[in-house]
Amino acid sequence: MNYHDEALKYHTTGRPGKIEVNTTKPCITQKDLSLAYTPGVAVPCLEIKENVDDVFKYTARGNLVAVVSNGTAVLGLGNIGPEAGKPVMEGKGVLFKRFADIDVFDLELRTQDAREIIQTVKLLEPTFGGINLEDIKAPECFEIEETLKKEMNIPVFHDDQHGTAIISGAALLNASELIGKPLEKMKVVFSGAGAAGIACAKFYISLGVKKENVIMCDSKGVIYKGRTAGMNKYKEELAADTNARTIEEALVGADAFFGVSVANLLTKEMVQSMGDHPIIFAMANPDPEITYENARAWRDDVIIATGRSDYPNQVNNVLGFPFIFRGALDVHATSINEEMKVAAARALADLAKEPVPFSVMQAYGDTQLKFGLDYLIPKPFDPRVLIWEASAVARAAMETGVARRTIDIEKYKEELEDRLGIGRHITRVFINKAKKAPKRIVYPEGDSPTILKACEIIVAEGMARPVLLGNVEKIRAAMAEMEIAHLEKSVTIIDPEQSDKLESYADTYYTLRQRKGVLKTDARHIMQDPVYFGAMMVHADDADGMVSGLTHRYRDTIKPALEIIGVREEASHVAGLHMVIYKDKTYYFADTTININPSAQELADIAILTAREVKRMGVEPRVALLSFSNFGSVKHIVNNKIREAIKIVHEREPNLIIDGEMQASTAVSPAILDEVFPFSKLAGKNGANVLIFPNIESGNIAYKLLEHLGGAETIGPILMGLKKPVHPLQIGDYDEIGVVNMTAIAVMDAQSRK
Repeated sequence: MNYHDEALKYHTTGRPGKIEVNTTKPCITQKDLSLAYTPGVAVPCLEIKENVDDVFKYTARGNLVAVVSNGTAVLGLGNIGPEAGKPVMEGKGVLFKRFADIDVFDLELRTQDAREIIQTVKLLEPTFGGINLEDIKAPECFEIEETLKKEMNIPVFHDDQHGTAIISGAALLNASELIGKPLEKMKVVFSGAGAAGIACAKFYISLGVKKENVIMCDSKGVIYKGRTAGMNKYKEELAADTNARTIEEALVGADAFFGVSVANLLTKEMVQSMGDHPIIFAMANPDPEITYENARAWRDDVIIATGRSDYPNQVNNVLGFPFIFRGALDVHATSINEEMKVAAARALADLAKEPVPFSVMQAYGDTQLKFGLDYLIPKPFDPRVLIWEASAVARAAMETGVARRTIDIEKYKEELEDRLGIGRHITRVFINKAKKAPKRIVYPEGDSPTILKACEIIVAEGMARPVLLGNVEKIRAAMAEMEIAHLEKSVTIIDPEQSDKLESYADTYYTLRQRKGVLKTDARHIMQDPVYFGAMMVHADDADGMVSGLTHRYRDTIKPALEIIGVREEASHVAGLHMVIYKDKTYYFADTTININPSAQELADIAILTAREVKRMGVEPRVALLSFSNFGSVKHIVNNKIREAIKIVHEREPNLIIDGEMQASTAVSPAILDEVFPFSKLAGKNGANVLIFPNIESGNIAYKLLEHLGGAETIGPILMGLKKPVHPLQIGDYDEIGVVNMTAIAVMDAQSRK
């Protein structure tokens, strides 16, 4: 066996190295084991020995960042120690992975000695591609970063300093443009002289603000030349030549205020004393130096940004560090220099001026997102941030000579676009959209602990107004037992048997079903069933949607919906859709729950219905009709049905990207489509994302196997084709997150129909 070539290929195929969180190379057969470890692993070891930079080629180092903290300045919690700070560092790792696909080891150090931290981190250099310093108090954090940047040959970045500076710097660039005042002419006042405040001041000077126009304030007042109390060398660098001694005096005539200090610092008088079109970035968390409402009330010409997600212009560090490290790692940068940070800020500023994709506006439930006073910087969930910012950082690294690897930027942008699909954030996208226009969602299983736990999340998120059906006392008792009695203030509880709507609902049901064998005496009894009652609430516009099915068979939720609400005029059938989120990709499976053995016409209807639903979610559908063979290779009644369905779809929706019949492996493999079947409409399209199964058993089996054996996350079943939103749950599913996700979908469905 030629271990040399095979081992090198094994270690370089796909993602370099073998690990992220899971292994990235197969280790199933004896041959795999011999390549992964002895004797094969010796080959890349010797290659790296000859050329140390090959460590990026044969190991995971190039995609691995250390998040290092001693827990001395954790968020707003202060010096809580390394163990207590660990959840934050793990959270940082989640953000690195989620937004930029970077693997992280979080390292919490039990020391407050700057020299010990420096020495420890230096010794770890062979393991990591970059170091993210986090939550280390000032002024030690300055010494630690400065020393490590000088003595290490990989990027070292203290996010507490530079993250806020870069993101707010992008907002400052655009605010300056909007008011027509160049940075070099601005008088800028800072409140807070810790790590973030000092870094912001220095970074704004890099962007163009003149140092002599900067006044910094701390808890003792203005930092002026000659002051001795509470000073250190970092504050001394920014000491102003001014007669102002208080922040009130400093703000008179100021063009901009930047706060990283304490809540509610700014008074009405201070704000009104500032110059025309004042820029106020109040970034103290969780409560800013001034609220958005007060700033707007006190000055109608103000530009305001905060660190809060419930106000416009959120300065959120997640817009920075994942993408900055992504660009730095991908060119094997030796540092993150000032030019790279400026490039990141300018990329964000430029992106904010671009038209916002509808899918992003959908995610935030705001169709008015466009460059202006309330949209200075992009939204964190805008997928374009990865492409714009990481590529700008990589380009700056190459242009300034700190990149050890030269890349084609345009090709790199394509690689970035492929790196992260919407799968891992799609549920958050749905929730964010639901929060912008919450709807009344009715839950027939109102006393279910799963439903009640979900409603606690739903209310906290502000994504829907729950209506719980069932015995009122039983529901209250369940809430009390779960210690969430406070939830009653935020939900509506209705007992169908005691409702003053029961008689009118029964009359309506009788009118709908009197020629379907329903007697008037039956109607009242049937309407006491919470599922029927809930469906009638939706039909009567007393609720906007229904989510049900934890304790009912699937058909027991579908049947009332079909009888009372009915099928949309443009849809001849209802069908079931499952979203299957696997790693970084999302697939849409149909029909998985309704149509047992659809005809060609029904299969065409399902394909069109699914494509429309997927498009409504902001995704361009690429549809494959699946079978056990490819493109006529086997003559069979199933394949004949699929070919007929394809023909019908082409006649009805000529612009829809759809093809079949094909095997599942063909549909999801761009290589097979491009190389073996280049004639397919899916060739060159990165494979199908919508998979239409020939019958219910194949679709149902496929998504359940992926869920339980493949570790995929599934959302569904999403019921398509009804006039109004009704979405079933899986019977026996005790995960409240599934209810939350389905509620978000129901709210989105209701929003689109309004």
